[in-house]
Amino acid sequence: MAGIPHDHYEPKSGAAKWLYARLPIVGLAYDTLMLPTPKNLNWMWIWGIVLTFCLALQIITGIVLVMHYTPHVDYAFSSVEHIMRNVNGGHMLRYLHANGASLFFVAVYLHIFRGLYYGSYKAPREVTWIIGMLIYLAMMATAFMGYVLPWGQMSFWGATVITGLFGAIPFIGPDIQTWLLGGPAVDNATLNRFFSLHYLLPFVIAALVAVHIWAFHTTGNNNPTGVEVRRTSKAEAEKDTLPFWPYFVIKDLFALAIVLLVFFAIVGFMPNYLGHPDNYLEANALSTPAHIVPEWYFLPFYAILRAFTGDVWVVMLTEWVTFGIVDAKFFGVLAMFGAIAVLALAPWLDTSSVRSGRYRPMFKWYFWILVVDFVVLTWVGAMPTEGIYPTISLIASAYWFAYFLIILPLLGVIEKPLTPPATIEDDFNAHYEPKASGLAQPAE
Repeated sequence: MAGIPHDHYEPKSGAAKWLYARLPIVGLAYDTLMLPTPKNLNWMWIWGIVLTFCLALQIITGIVLVMHYTPHVDYAFSSVEHIMRNVNGGHMLRYLHANGASLFFVAVYLHIFRGLYYGSYKAPREVTWIIGMLIYLAMMATAFMGYVLPWGQMSFWGATVITGLFGAIPFIGPDIQTWLLGGPAVDNATLNRFFSLHYLLPFVIAALVAVHIWAFHTTGNNNPTGVEVRRTSKAEAEKDTLPFWPYFVIKDLFALAIVLLVFFAIVGFMPNYLGHPDNYLEANALSTPAHIVPEWYFLPFYAILRAFTGDVWVVMLTEWVTFGIVDAKFFGVLAMFGAIAVLALAPWLDTSSVRSGRYRPMFKWYFWILVVDFVVLTWVGAMPTEGIYPTISLIASAYWFAYFLIILPLLGVIEKPLTPPATIEDDFNAHYEPKASGLAQPAE
């Protein structure tokens, strides 16, 4: 696909021409900042800069924390206490890092659901979506390994439970689990492996983010209408777009300032609100916590994992068909990873010819039910597996899969969407032209 027509960097001075001929980094920065961006983007397009901030925050605070952390089961917990009590600003660094992970996931979930609503995964942006899903998986792996490092009770037992899931894989599961742990159980080898990978993966994420940005700079941004920028001429493209600098940079920085106001209020006044009190107890392999729960951002998929027990008919049927190879535990593992897989396959499961959910009346209902469903899964994932909670988990899990595997494909066939505007310029003028012109409106 041809890029959006726009002015490219032209070196003026002799030094600029010399550098541009050898390393066109200034031209790359210029083309990035001056990228033509659809001028009708709304406030849901702010999460990219929040995510960029979070990645930088996690890397910087993580590097400093590592200078004082000891990855050994005998010293890990006390080294974290040393950071909190003796290192200058150590408590703030740790709270920024821990709560920064939560902000990271809040932003990424809002970013993903915005993409689902406005159809940002549709052609020609399928590769951009898949790269985004790879970033999300790397984030989950990094966050899980990081949660183990403080070596508290929840760290230890969370690692024991989650790594135990790999042991449920038929035939090769026990070997994979041993390889992950570095031995028969969660111990010093496990802590060292997780520490090494937790330090490495953020840089992998940074590389994937660069590819992600490159991908959508190639295809152009999606926008609330789902209508593409006109590419037949520079004049028409300029009617649909504005340069990223200064218009959207200022807008994004203003939004980031508001987000950070809330973030620093949480870090300053309630830094442990999202943590678990058991993680302030040193890991003890002989004392199991009453209720093992992961961090909140894993809870939706943890709920799906626990929803498919041995008395669920689909599990019993699968176990019978596979002659017991796929038991309830392995089925839960498949369901948990399958919930992420169907999310990644959205570009091919959505059969509608209209990209944006703004013009899809039936889709809106099912989408907002999905949002509520995700919140319910997050809530029920923190509840014990007794009473009404397993039933709620099962119903919510069933809707998650039904949305992607049944509802999305069917809506493309049965739904009658509204007609989107012909151009981005038409949509922009319809929303902002009366206000922008400053003309008085006729009296009723």
